[in-house]
Amino acid sequence: MKRREFICLIGGSAVAWPVTAHAQQPAMPVVGVLSSQSAGAVARPLAEFQRSLSELGYDDRRTVGIEYRWADGHYDRLRDLANDLVHRKVAAIATFGGDPPALAAKAATSTIPIVFVVGSDPVKFGLVSSLNRPGGNATGVNLFLTEIESKRIGLLHELTPATTRIAMLVNPRTANAEAQISDIQAATTTLKLPLEVLNASNDLDIEVAFERLKQLKMVALIVEADPFFVARRTMIISFAAQNRIPAIYPLREFPDSGGLMSYGTNLVDAYRQVGSYVGQILKGEKPADLPVVQLEKFELVINLSAAKGLGLTIPPALLARADEVIE
Repeated sequence: MKRREFICLIGGSAVAWPVTAHAQQPAMPVVGVLSSQSAGAVARPLAEFQRSLSELGYDDRRTVGIEYRWADGHYDRLRDLANDLVHRKVAAIATFGGDPPALAAKAATSTIPIVFVVGSDPVKFGLVSSLNRPGGNATGVNLFLTEIESKRIGLLHELTPATTRIAMLVNPRTANAEAQISDIQAATTTLKLPLEVLNASNDLDIEVAFERLKQLKMVALIVEADPFFVARRTMIISFAAQNRIPAIYPLREFPDSGGLMSYGTNLVDAYRQVGSYVGQILKGEKPADLPVVQLEKFELVINLSAAKGLGLTIPPALLARADEVIE
């Protein structure tokens, strides 16, 4: 071999080595987020999800990529959004916004790990085989939002004892709508109060529901646990205030936004747990071996400014039981 050819060969190899080494570096994992809501509706808990991932070494855009898919309250979009994430070959899918996105993800893949937040029993809807041993490719968090309807009705009646009728706002498109109605009917029957069921799955339905509420006397409202209502909470709270209708909500995001009162579990805690589980899965854990977390801490949040606007005085006993009072 001539000297010039040898030098060229060495020079060419020196250039090729770093390229080869770079190609052998593991690709950054990508996590899919599938939500029935919009990004703005869950900004605070979503930040906790990201923080929880970061604590396990997965920082967005540095050591992990996050692909967001938002349905903005349109549940019919969820199937296509879930399929898109599967096509993207993400390492895991986190679902937020109740049962619909979790069911859509489960229908889209039986292999990609899924970590969900749901408001009702995930065994009942076939997401997992059991709470302690989920099996399959899904696990997550149960908020228990639909199991405490009688407690919410009791709190609402305690606040408004002169109420002669209870109305409930429910989304008929959610998987557990019938169960929600049945639970509320049982609670109102115990109190010997008639129940008015108001269905709403879009903005116009909400307006129609409040037009109906205007016609009722001495009515109090319970807003069911549904991601669509969380996303439309500003509209619902505004209508309730304008028509002086006392209402109880499922999540503290409502009184934080000016609503009267809420009783339920904490979304921030749930999103934090999802981030932790996704991080563990990226490190090699299997969803089948991670038990479904059942949040058991319920918080009562009361907004005094909203009560004043409705002309209500909060009973001292109820104030004493509140976990937080917003002035």
